[in-house]
Amino acid sequence: MTDLPRQMRFIDHGKGGEPSVLVPANGSLPAPKPDEVLIRVMAAGVNRPDVQQRKGLYPPPPGASPVLGLEVAGEVVAVGAEARRFRVGDRVCALTNGGGYAEYCTAPEAQSLPWPAGFDAVRAAALPENHFTVWANLFGHGRLAAGETVLVHGGTSGIGVTAIMLARAFGARVIATAGSAEKCRACEGFGAELAINYREQDFAEAVRAHTDGRGVDVVLDMVGAGYFQRNLKVLAKDGRLVIIAFLEGHEVERADLRPIMIKRLVVTGSTMRPRSTAEKGAIADALQQQVWPLLERGECLPTIHATFPLGEAAAAHALMESSTHIGKIILTVGDRTA
Repeated sequence: MTDLPRQMRFIDHGKGGEPSVLVPANGSLPAPKPDEVLIRVMAAGVNRPDVQQRKGLYPPPPGASPVLGLEVAGEVVAVGAEARRFRVGDRVCALTNGGGYAEYCTAPEAQSLPWPAGFDAVRAAALPENHFTVWANLFGHGRLAAGETVLVHGGTSGIGVTAIMLARAFGARVIATAGSAEKCRACEGFGAELAINYREQDFAEAVRAHTDGRGVDVVLDMVGAGYFQRNLKVLAKDGRLVIIAFLEGHEVERADLRPIMIKRLVVTGSTMRPRSTAEKGAIADALQQQVWPLLERGECLPTIHATFPLGEAAAAHALMESSTHIGKIILTVGDRTA
């Protein structure tokens, strides 16, 4: 690391609060642990957990960087003593444990992947958080199989777009929900056979009508308490409800649990950040084997809604909180994104 600068620019969120608390600051470069790589960041993804952390609602795990940012793409500039897969100069995208809103960031080597062929930094940075989450939850906990039907809530979020595309690529049928006619059209463009405007329709009734009363095999939900009862209603026998976020609360005050027994339902869910490096590494391996070939063939490409320079992270967060975006919001670092 002797040829690297001692200081770097990063985004500080201070004591937290509104997007305006996000300001550029200077600090020391992080040093990679034995199993980590140090990445010169070219682009970093903006995600809902970043917003929650900024508000003080999603603290980093012990030992993780307090700086926001859970996914980056860039160039490896140093490797830890136990890192063997990547070399200095390799271009990688990585699911970080924090620290992505910066010019340099460390990540476990096991959580890092090569850029898919033909990708630039912006597209590569859009991959880790969404793909790790969707693969682990939709295909892991949700056990989605070819020929089954999945209901994806928030179909135009980064997670939603990825879920729709991958579900279709692996032979499933997809129904999605979104909050406007424009977003519903976008969901259909991504591969959903039905997109339901939840502001105008009861999604449970629309799903039941579309499936002739059968329901769906899997629900991928990021809404939480507000949708819990209706999610149970739309599941078919042996269906699986997979909860990945709680945008409308995590406490269900009144719920009829009988559908779980009558239809033999499974209610599950997970978060990505507390998983061990080994667990995340196994997901990375599966992605490289199963999904990276699709990306390199030009399939299931990420949708980029907007990019902002690193110093404009506050504007990027304000856009995310407006929920008007379709796809990913990316921060670019410097002028090296090719």
